[in-house]
Amino acid sequence: MEFSQYNVNALMYITPRPEIVFTEGSGMWLTDNNGKRYLDYLQGWAVNCLGHSPAVIHDALVAQSKKLLNPSPAFYNAPMIELASRLTEQSCFDRVFFTNSGAEANEGAIKLARKWGQLNKNGAFEIITFDHSFHGRTLATMSASGKPGWDKIFAPQVTGFPKADLNDIASVEKLINDKTVAVMLEPVQGEGGVLPATREFMQQLRALTQKHGILLIVDEVQTGMGRTGELFGYQLSGIEPDIMTLAKGIGGGVPLGALLCREAVACFVPGDQGGTYNGAPLMTAVGIAVLKELTKPGFLDEVKEKAAYLSAELVKLSDEFGLQGERGEGLLRALKLGDNIGAQIVETARNMEPVGLLLNSPRPDLLRFMPALNVTKEELDQMLAMLREVLKQIKK
Repeated sequence: MEFSQYNVNALMYITPRPEIVFTEGSGMWLTDNNGKRYLDYLQGWAVNCLGHSPAVIHDALVAQSKKLLNPSPAFYNAPMIELASRLTEQSCFDRVFFTNSGAEANEGAIKLARKWGQLNKNGAFEIITFDHSFHGRTLATMSASGKPGWDKIFAPQVTGFPKADLNDIASVEKLINDKTVAVMLEPVQGEGGVLPATREFMQQLRALTQKHGILLIVDEVQTGMGRTGELFGYQLSGIEPDIMTLAKGIGGGVPLGALLCREAVACFVPGDQGGTYNGAPLMTAVGIAVLKELTKPGFLDEVKEKAAYLSAELVKLSDEFGLQGERGEGLLRALKLGDNIGAQIVETARNMEPVGLLLNSPRPDLLRFMPALNVTKEELDQMLAMLREVLKQIKK
């Protein structure tokens, strides 16, 4: 079907999109309306942790759809209970509230921290966040984010989110006062340019928050569910936060998120929090299938091995073309370009023939790589070879 036959004007315009319509996906590959295939290193922005249309998700959806879709969150259902139990067994947390998105999970974390502050810190409500952070697109999560320009788009902002500098503990400490209830951060700032918090900084932050009796919230929407090589990014630093949010990878492609907390922080009472679809069995059944795959023996070890390989190969590319190196954690990595050629690389790679390559440039001077966690070495090599050809064209 030709692109002109699709009534794209029926969609609200929110971003420029190329004139292609994706119709199928399998593993690391997408196919468009013309039958052209693309090697996909976006994977829905780190959503498809097992690639496009994996059999385990298909099977879970089909099996659960024959049983129960949504009995209402006013009742328990079996997949909701099982997934919550598996998540708490695999983490340092005791309680789970399921959501449909990362923004909703982060909004819930903000509400939970403020409620805890009302009960335990004389109404303290400020949550220290970080420049260049990204926590979602609700009014509160946009206000919490440190994305440049976001303070003016839908002004006035929600108050109570002073900004510190990542990996600078002094910048955090100077913001703490009697109104402070928590510190919230991404273990790796994804939209900010794949900027990891150092192990030392995460440990200093945990010690600082404990010293002042305030909460530590980790936004693991992008870093959770195996992306860093550990099941959760906070585990890289050997710390135990008070609250964690998940989304993206937890559903492997379906809308699912989660807000987790320690028992001492679980202070919601009836009426404080809810949601029509929270913990719906169709989605949580998928979450169970995804988590089972990620926790199979050796799976995360393979993620670490492929991450080390990708990192080393990106360094070679950087050296070959005079770029500025790479950074990241696990299979969330960035290539520092040195020049504002990211958009040009993305377009050139997508337009390659006979197959295209899908890349992401969250900043003009940077490429971000978010492959499926079960990407093969051959698919890594194919991407690297294609990217090398693109760089030859653009850097000649």
